[in-house]
Amino acid sequence: MQELTRQQRRIVVLAMMTSLTSVMANSLLSPVIPDVLNTFGRPDRDAGFLVAASSVPGVVVAPVIGILADRLGRRAVLAPCLLSFGIAGAFVATAPTFELMLVCRLLMGFGGAGLVNLSIVLLSDTFTGTARTKWIGVNAGALTAALAAFPLLSGVLTEFVGWRWALAPYTVAVIGAATAWRLLEPNRPAHVPTVRDQLHGAVGALRIPVVGTAVIAGALMFAIMFGVFLTILPGHLEAGFGLSPAVRGLVIGLPSAMASITAFNLGRIRSRFSAGTVLIGTAAMWVLAFTLIGVAAVLPLLIVGTLIYGVGEGALLPTMQETALDGAPDGHRASVMAAWTALARLGQTVGPLGAALVLSAWGTRAALLGGSVGAAMLLVLFVVGPTRTRRAGSGSVAGSGAGLAATPATAFSIDTGESAE
Repeated sequence: MQELTRQQRRIVVLAMMTSLTSVMANSLLSPVIPDVLNTFGRPDRDAGFLVAASSVPGVVVAPVIGILADRLGRRAVLAPCLLSFGIAGAFVATAPTFELMLVCRLLMGFGGAGLVNLSIVLLSDTFTGTARTKWIGVNAGALTAALAAFPLLSGVLTEFVGWRWALAPYTVAVIGAATAWRLLEPNRPAHVPTVRDQLHGAVGALRIPVVGTAVIAGALMFAIMFGVFLTILPGHLEAGFGLSPAVRGLVIGLPSAMASITAFNLGRIRSRFSAGTVLIGTAAMWVLAFTLIGVAAVLPLLIVGTLIYGVGEGALLPTMQETALDGAPDGHRASVMAAWTALARLGQTVGPLGAALVLSAWGTRAALLGGSVGAAMLLVLFVVGPTRTRRAGSGSVAGSGAGLAATPATAFSIDTGESAE
């Protein structure tokens, strides 16, 4: 980060801290789900409620947080979000009953609702053009590295000291809150739009075909990730392969190592391939990955499927985030990203519940293969979505979305026909 100013370095560090905190909610929980259910004597289908509980608030709260961040400034919103996440997380780790644990995860979800979008907004506020692409990719790389490390950490802690200690790192968010309060400026935006103008701007941006595609795809992507990979797979690894918590954590976290490598190299990938090519390719990878995971009778084949899944995730998530952000007008960037996050949270909520229903009705393999069906839907969405726009060398756009004249609001679009310049 030598080329960055001191303040830019601080923002990058804070954004990464915020992103890492946001993924703790489920990456620490996922490997220990069977242990939690066994402790409280709950059936496997309750895993869906456990995962979904922290996502429900984000459906409503994330847009509110985005609006407040554009009105009150980043510090006034980010620091309280981190603080509430950390405090509620402490109660999750110590909850004496399953019902109370669900309530505490619900409360933790209120604090976590805005963390993902606020971290990306901080980077988007600080960088433009190719630098924005680079640092969003680096942030995604750090996030996916954490997704590899956290499940392993959680599994090892569960193995040796119990699952409650595995959830104790939630409290680190309190330190993040203090850091955000110290590093960020307290100033509000110079020109604060009315709430009506903010909503109008966000809705207008969502009507841009490429932004709308990114938002819908984000919801579907998170439904697959949280419904199939993080909810169904842990129980399958225990029941189908007899894996201990530590080994489950390793298998669940291993794909994130591949995702991290991919995300760290996103700038290079995007210099050769258009966003549309990347999105279509990664969706195709997911179709193959979840098919292998669903049909695998031996663990090595399942691991191959998870590694393919990880490569796809590393490019898919930051590319969709960048698509949504670059399509947003400057004054409404946090609001648009909040809308993206709200739909993603909806996917996080519906995915685990839907996967649990499939599990109850048709069994584990059907639930796992449901990931292939969802990935195929992503593939179709990207193939038929807006085309013929590309990133120009300066970061502006040439071309337009389907039926949309080229404007600054379409700063990044899906291109299925041309490589990026």
